[in-house]
Amino acid sequence: MTADILMIRPMLPSVIEALDKTFRVHRLWEADDEDAFLAEIGDKIRGIATGAGVSGALMRKLPNLEIIGSFGVGYDNVDIATAKQRGIRVTNTPDVLNDAVAEITLAMMLALCRRIVVADRYVRDGRWPKEGAHPLTGELTGQTVGILGLGRIGKEIARRCQVFKMQVVYHGRSEQRFEPFPYYADLTEMASAVDWLVVIAPGGAETKGIVSREVMEALGPNGCLVNMARGSLVDETALVELLQSGKLGGAALDVFENEPEMPEALWTLENVVLQPHQGSATHKTRWAMGDLVVRNLEAHFAGRPALTPVV
Repeated sequence: MTADILMIRPMLPSVIEALDKTFRVHRLWEADDEDAFLAEIGDKIRGIATGAGVSGALMRKLPNLEIIGSFGVGYDNVDIATAKQRGIRVTNTPDVLNDAVAEITLAMMLALCRRIVVADRYVRDGRWPKEGAHPLTGELTGQTVGILGLGRIGKEIARRCQVFKMQVVYHGRSEQRFEPFPYYADLTEMASAVDWLVVIAPGGAETKGIVSREVMEALGPNGCLVNMARGSLVDETALVELLQSGKLGGAALDVFENEPEMPEALWTLENVVLQPHQGSATHKTRWAMGDLVVRNLEAHFAGRPALTPVV
């Protein structure tokens, strides 16, 4: 029997096409009245495919829900506690995005260190012929990078940093015995010892505000923060103040606390590189993520174990 799947928001055409071939897909975003729509079809829904969050309130409107296929490696926007309580399986899309996120992380570090965005504007504004050579910049070679969250993506970032002849250290919940990089049990202590702090830890209550004012002050006027994780991990108010005052050397930010909104003060700072949450946003990687969402749902409804279960 074909299962009924709820799609909360539009997903990639490849995902929609693949799901339509196997399931009855109900498109929540097309409903004029979402509450009425859910009241009508709620009993039928056995699975969710989503790139958006899934609240406990939504799960309670779907009494026969069995599985949530989440598009992304992070799942802090899914009410995991309710899912566990209800026995609802949750899957994510790890590994397939590691390279893309690591690649853009190094790109942002290079852009910040070598002032690529600023220098590009210097040329486009016609200042080079009038004012001469652009001021000298820093370089990555020989610097130390501290990685907050040495998971799958963190390890890929570490390998790429080594290619640039950087020294790698890390902080996490516990030391990983078989990793060759020095471990810091204290994040502030690590921040004081590095030139770069790369944030790639999971979001959620446990890590909210972990990159505090104290941590960023320890990183200091010559240090740079790179956030590729979630905006919630960084004290954004303190970040802006420290960047403006020069007490933090620079920041490369792909995520923000209330994205797509962000402090407008960041737009005027030349020691900042900004991206619109682009970490995994390549054609190749997003296709692979969508394909994994589909294959997890197909496996579940075929009676096989999910490929990448969270719970």
